[in-house]
Amino acid sequence: MQMSKSIKFSWMLLALFLLLGSKVHAQSVGGLLTAAQTAYNKQDLPRLQAYAQQMKAQGDILAPYADYWIMLLQLSTASNQDVQNFFQRYEDFPFADRVRGEWLKKLGKNKEWQTYFAELPNFKRDDAAVSCYTMQGQANMGFGIDADRLRNFWLVSTDLPSNCTLLFDEMFQSGKLTEEDAWGRFRLAMHDGKISVAKAVSRYIKAIDANNIGLIDRVYKNPQQVLQKQSISYKSRFGRALNIYAIDRVARTQPPLALDIWNANRAQFNEQEQAYMWGRLALHAACKHDPQAAKWWLLAEGTQLDNEQMTWRVRTALRVKNWREVLYGIEAMPLAEQQVAAWRYWKARALKEMNQVPQANALFVPLSLEHNYYGLLATEELGDVMATPGIVYKASKEELKLMESRPAIQRALALNDQGFRWEARAEWAAATRDLDDRQLIVAAEVAFRNDWIDIAINTSEKTRLTHDFALRYPTPYRDMMQAYVKENALDEAWVYGLIRQESRFIGVARSSAGASGLMQVMPATAKWIAKRLGMTGYQPGMITELDTNMKFGTHYMRYTLDRMDGQALMATAAYNAGPSRPKRWAGQEAMEGSIYADTIPFTETRDYVKKVMANAYYYAQQMGHRSLPLTQRLGTVPGNTGAAETEGGAD
Repeated sequence: MQMSKSIKFSWMLLALFLLLGSKVHAQSVGGLLTAAQTAYNKQDLPRLQAYAQQMKAQGDILAPYADYWIMLLQLSTASNQDVQNFFQRYEDFPFADRVRGEWLKKLGKNKEWQTYFAELPNFKRDDAAVSCYTMQGQANMGFGIDADRLRNFWLVSTDLPSNCTLLFDEMFQSGKLTEEDAWGRFRLAMHDGKISVAKAVSRYIKAIDANNIGLIDRVYKNPQQVLQKQSISYKSRFGRALNIYAIDRVARTQPPLALDIWNANRAQFNEQEQAYMWGRLALHAACKHDPQAAKWWLLAEGTQLDNEQMTWRVRTALRVKNWREVLYGIEAMPLAEQQVAAWRYWKARALKEMNQVPQANALFVPLSLEHNYYGLLATEELGDVMATPGIVYKASKEELKLMESRPAIQRALALNDQGFRWEARAEWAAATRDLDDRQLIVAAEVAFRNDWIDIAINTSEKTRLTHDFALRYPTPYRDMMQAYVKENALDEAWVYGLIRQESRFIGVARSSAGASGLMQVMPATAKWIAKRLGMTGYQPGMITELDTNMKFGTHYMRYTLDRMDGQALMATAAYNAGPSRPKRWAGQEAMEGSIYADTIPFTETRDYVKKVMANAYYYAQQMGHRSLPLTQRLGTVPGNTGAAETEGGAD
């Protein structure tokens, strides 16, 4: 009698399992998961299946992850019924949506549109490839495509998945996308430095000869040379677009030179192109706090400003307290951007400064309910019209026990313990997605008790009306930290506020720039501090040690505070962006701290200082210290004396 394929495969799997037995049994549960992932990465399906069987035999709560990896390896050959059976078993797991996304791509590629659109409503993530298949399927099945959605999807500077090319080819052939749409994306890609995207888009523009594509590289590599030699003609639209891009590139680093070149040649551009270029020059001038930006924004009236330009137009007005222009600029933003906390606050401030107090308070009151930087500023603006404080809540033992018994919470904790950080966070996010305020506080307490401090903070921050600020603003390592705070005569609340933003108390944190540890000290800065402190035998690896990291980080905070003449807001900016920049960002005259903070040119530093200073306010409350109003913490930034700030290897 011939053995069936399924029985034969089972015997083969058992044989492999027995062969691996001694090695598999010797590993811990955590080791099994790591081994299973290694087998998946090597696309070793038989070995992965053996580990999956062993994990299930041990009752490992993470065994479903092995099944998940098996499904990913088998997806290309799996039947639709096999995939649907997988969803029935694991629908509540966060990895189910990734499998669904990959399956949708398979269905789209095979043009199985009926099954595709039946499953699509269950897909929760944003995925560009799936979006392209969806629009392609809608067109093929005669459903019709939303023109605005298509155009918004097309008009990005980033590279899109390869399957989108077929969709775009069809859309240009049918006229749903036009050559003007192609010009729009070409210009956007050029100005964002996405040269490969610009080249790809150029094939949809008839005016761009394939033989001239090399000019794009020439302009990108040496824009100044192209402009000074006038090697690209202004006669064609393509030539003018490249010259505009070249001027824009030069303006980022040499504004006066770019302005001279522009003034010498702008008559060769049409009115629309001139308005566009003035908008680009205004943006670069605004980011450098050049007063000419205000005039150039007016010259750009004939062009559609992008989001970055709109926000910097408002910041230009904010620097000189032109409240009418601040209000005008905010109201010109898209509605979604107007709802950002920063612009709600500054719109309210503008209204208040223009003596429209009732209208201002109508914006301040709801903003004051938000426990963040702008919520604090709004509360202080209201004065006697104070918002009702939120309810404070502490988790009970019974609630903690119940939360800890949830399978998804258990999986998240187990994954985190075994070093599967991304998977752990995904499990936690899924487990806490639909929790109410009290449940979020309980979950945050569970995370905190398991030394998962960053997740405890993130979870507790999601509460809306009921809060536990001890979880939002924890103080780990306080005994050790207080010694360094005292040694450097620092505000403890400010130190903790900075650490919370730098690393969320992840001691092994390492940034993409190379900063390390609790206080995210850069290697060069650490070496420089060690020399200042007279440390002998310092080695780069020492900066990841908790004690050394605290010692160096607090020393550097003291250094930046002294360099900024005791101005904590500027010192915070110096810690993030280096000590040579904050004084250059000051105005000619004294400026209120909140305006300075919101007009810092670097997006990262701008967000950073606001979060650190708000953190310091809340930490002072948690620690029982004298709680200065946030506006007082921000202080006044003195006028720029013009003195150069170049000292120090910490920049």
